[in-house]
Amino acid sequence: MAPSTVAFFPGWDGTRLAYRVMGEGRPLVLLHGVAVASTMWERHGLAEVFAGLGHRVLMPDLRGHGLSAKPQDAAAYPPDVLTDDALAFVEHLGLVDYDLGGYSLGGRIVVQMMVRGATPARAFVGGQGLREVNGGVATGAGAQLRRMIAGWGTGAPGSEQERSERWARASGLDPVATVHVLNSLVATATERVGGVEVPTLVVVGRDDPRAASAAELVDALPEATLVEVPGDHGTAPAAPQFATAVGQFLAGEPAGR
Repeated sequence: MAPSTVAFFPGWDGTRLAYRVMGEGRPLVLLHGVAVASTMWERHGLAEVFAGLGHRVLMPDLRGHGLSAKPQDAAAYPPDVLTDDALAFVEHLGLVDYDLGGYSLGGRIVVQMMVRGATPARAFVGGQGLREVNGGVATGAGAQLRRMIAGWGTGAPGSEQERSERWARASGLDPVATVHVLNSLVATATERVGGVEVPTLVVVGRDDPRAASAAELVDALPEATLVEVPGDHGTAPAAPQFATAVGQFLAGEPAGR
C-alpha cells in the first residue's frame, strides 16, 4: 500500500487545515483523538487495513493538531469549532455517500456531526461514551491534559509531569492551542443523540474506563451496536479485533463475529 499523501483545506472560517489520504474507493473519513494527529490511524495500521478493504481513507488533522494551523487566539476556537471544521471538510470534498469514524475525541465529534445533521451511510465511534458526549468541557481526557499543561515546564526529571510533557512534545502538542480546543467542546443532551438514525458501531477496549459509558451511548443511539475488544483506551485501536470489527461493520456484516 502506498503511503498517505498530505493536502490542505479551509476550515469553517478559512483556517488552513491538513488532511491525509490513503487508498482508492469508497470515502471513509476518520477523526483522531485529542493531543495526537491523523497519523494515529497509520501508526496503528488501521488506515492501511481500511484502504486495503476498498476505502479512500480521508484523515484530517483537527484544528490545533498535527500539520493543521494552531491559532493562539481563543477567538479562533468558538464553541463546537471542531465539528464546524469536520462538516466543512465533508463539504469541501463534496462527499455525499461516505462512511465516518473517530476515536476518543474524534468519536465525540462523529456523534456531534450526526446530531447536527451529517448523514454518513455508516459510522463508528471508538473509545467514547455517553458521559463524555453529555459532559461538555469538563470530562474525559481534558482534565488530565489541563493539569499537565498547567504544570508545563515545572516537572522534576523522571517525574510523571516531566514524562507526560516529553510525550506531549513528541506528539507535537501545542499547550495554548490544546487548551483552546478543550474549551471549545460542547455538551450534547441524550435526547439529541437519540435523534441520530445512522447505523453506528461503538467499539471500546474491555479495560477502557469508558466501557460502561460506551454501553450507555449504544442505548442512546437508535441504531447502534457495541463491540468490546482487548485493551484499554490507549491500546484498543492496535488490537486486531478493532480493525476486524470496524471492517466487518463497514462492509455490512455483523461486527465482532
